[in-house]
Amino acid sequence: MKPSTLLEVAQRAGVSTATVARVLKAKGYVSDVARSRVEAAIKATGYRPNAVARGLRQQRSFTVGHMLTAITANPFFVNVAHWAEEEALAEGYKTFLFNHNGSAERERLGVERFIERRVDAVLFTNAIDRHNVQLLTEAAIPVIQLERAATIEAPSIRVDNLSGALEAIAHLVQFGHRRIAFIGGDPDLINRGDRHFTSVEEERLAGYREGLRQASIPIDENLIRLGRYYHIEDGGSGIEGYRHVKALLALPERPTAIFATCDILAAGALQGIYEEGLRVPQDLSIIGFDDTLAANLAPQLTTVAQPMEDLGRLGFRTALDAIEGRTVAMTTVLPTRLVVRRSAGAAPHLKSLSDGN
Repeated sequence: MKPSTLLEVAQRAGVSTATVARVLKAKGYVSDVARSRVEAAIKATGYRPNAVARGLRQQRSFTVGHMLTAITANPFFVNVAHWAEEEALAEGYKTFLFNHNGSAERERLGVERFIERRVDAVLFTNAIDRHNVQLLTEAAIPVIQLERAATIEAPSIRVDNLSGALEAIAHLVQFGHRRIAFIGGDPDLINRGDRHFTSVEEERLAGYREGLRQASIPIDENLIRLGRYYHIEDGGSGIEGYRHVKALLALPERPTAIFATCDILAAGALQGIYEEGLRVPQDLSIIGFDDTLAANLAPQLTTVAQPMEDLGRLGFRTALDAIEGRTVAMTTVLPTRLVVRRSAGAAPHLKSLSDGN
């Protein structure tokens, strides 16, 4: 059966082909009556837009590649990918996902696949090797780096991790906590890319240290635990957070609060806390980072929310600007926000004083 054409849809609806095109693209004014007639004609004829022909006319594939670290290990990547895809669909684009799983070699393979598919742009959440990013720029394919930046040669949309960490520490200080532990990523293990940028890990640790300094709280290095957030090969379990909290609780003077710079770390820490017979937040307060698992933990986790929707949507819109030749900012920094739930409360010694009264 021969596919229906745009002209046949227009003739059946009694409108111009331009009106049909506006309905299909969801752009430009179309009266409700005309829109209803066009939608009915599309349904009756079974018309499907010819994306290949459109791409040939405009010298585009109307596809965008999205290189991700590992969507099975961390819900952060799922969320960013989802919102980028939503924005792309609204503009008539498709997204192709590729997970590099922490491997620079696999990342290069994905880049080569994107070039073969003639994608119009590529989003990275996150890039590992700047040379892989350069392969795309050398192929004249725009690149947008999200959350982390591997190179200064491509635009990046990052997050204000320092302010997010400062807000978390200030929240715990307001509850009277002075022994606040830090569980986070080790910059030497996790940092990727161009050292021109301060890493996510360095920013969060700096926010922790500065938050304590502003509260005139001495820094106890024994309360700082660094490592990996999780291991991709084990599906992103919370074992790292569990191990860190066990070590912290074994100290002669344990912390009264913990700032864990990833919800996955916080989830593992909660397991270790409960295993020791302690209650959250009555005996120990905890704040996470990301706002991925937070609402589904017990108790619901107070956390620093990453702007995942904004990263995804703005990432695609910035890519589209680059595709269409508009000016693109080389660096954009998005704010975080503290989401207060039930895992942080008054320091235990303050509760004891209150009980005594």
